[in-house]
Amino acid sequence: MEYAVETFSLTKIFSDWWGRERVRAVDELNLKVRYNEIFGLLGPNGSGKTTTIKMLLGLLYPTKGRAVVLGGDGADPKINIRIGFLPEESYLYRYLNARETLDFYGRLFRIPAKVRKMRIEALLDMVGLKAVANRPVGTFSKGMARRIGLAQALINDPDLLILDEPTTGLDPIGTRQIKDLVLELAKRGKTVLLCSHLLADVEDVCDRIAILYGGKIQIEGQVKELLQQTHKKQITTDAISDTAVEKIKQIIQQEHAQCDISSPMDKLEAFFIKTVSSAEHQALPTNGAVSTTHISSFLAPDASAEDILDKLVSASVSAQPPVEPVTTEQVVPVETPEPTRQGEGPAVVPKGDEDLLSKLTEPAPASSDASRGGGPSQPDKTKAVVKNNEEIKTKPVESQEQAQKNILDKLTKDENTAREQTAESEAGDFGDA
Repeated sequence: MEYAVETFSLTKIFSDWWGRERVRAVDELNLKVRYNEIFGLLGPNGSGKTTTIKMLLGLLYPTKGRAVVLGGDGADPKINIRIGFLPEESYLYRYLNARETLDFYGRLFRIPAKVRKMRIEALLDMVGLKAVANRPVGTFSKGMARRIGLAQALINDPDLLILDEPTTGLDPIGTRQIKDLVLELAKRGKTVLLCSHLLADVEDVCDRIAILYGGKIQIEGQVKELLQQTHKKQITTDAISDTAVEKIKQIIQQEHAQCDISSPMDKLEAFFIKTVSSAEHQALPTNGAVSTTHISSFLAPDASAEDILDKLVSASVSAQPPVEPVTTEQVVPVETPEPTRQGEGPAVVPKGDEDLLSKLTEPAPASSDASRGGGPSQPDKTKAVVKNNEEIKTKPVESQEQAQKNILDKLTKDENTAREQTAESEAGDFGDA
């Protein structure tokens, strides 16, 4: 589809109880909104703007004609799940706080819990309400309610964003933030349909506009083309001398044209924002919303293949178990008289087995024959004997767990043997009796 929103002779007539026509709110409307553009729908009160939006969303059924939104019917759940809507009045549950409100709308879109939590925190930070996120929304000012309303309109990361009077009740900083947000969303591939009575705001952000009156489009086109005065020229320079100004006037008079030279002025909005930003840099306390200049990351388009590859590589590296460092307290080298082979280092054993190894390899006490002068005692069988660089032959050293198991088996065997001997003696006594 070439257009994100397209209407064909869309008409809405409100009738009285007898079926007679009372109000023709929208009359033969043919509207076209392209993808990835900011479209302004303007008009005085009662011109049919809100009625048109409600028919696009399927909240009102048209009397005649039809509307196509994102290639389908706006009332279709598969379509309206891709739409974000900020109504003219913020309809919020006053006893829920800001986090609970966004969580409620996130559940309506069936967003997973982890994704929902991430988006809630990002949106609260984006609209400047993170510091008051635990306050009930019923205690919010109108401007703060509009901020949380904008956050709920973005909770589902919509492809089409419909904003009906988004800056109503907002302070100049909040108004500037909304305009910056709309511009950034358009850069990231979103389509925005904007209705507002503040024409200066529409002029700053909209690509095209349509002005309604009596339910009909009176004029439509590019903002620059509609507002540009082609019969006049404007020259802006740095500070110049009065002599240069007089020369410019003389040149213009030779062209038989009027000339008005004056110093340019800043807009009051820019001056106001500059003053408040200075106060924020001083970290002065405030009980209201704070200004932010960033947009939530999840509203960005899909990541590139290179970014995805980087994430996969970093995830695979982080998934490997960490290697525990080996310290000298955990292992102690034990020197043996065995010559080491080429390329091999000294043998190491755990510290817990060192004491056991030393006990097993220490010399055995002299035998009774040696003490009586019968000759030298026999060497301990567990002691290593090295002669003429011969290979060391030692008895395998049992681990502590194996030694405990052998002791337990021996005790169990002795106990079973004692029981058998007792049973045999009792049987013999019984036989003698």
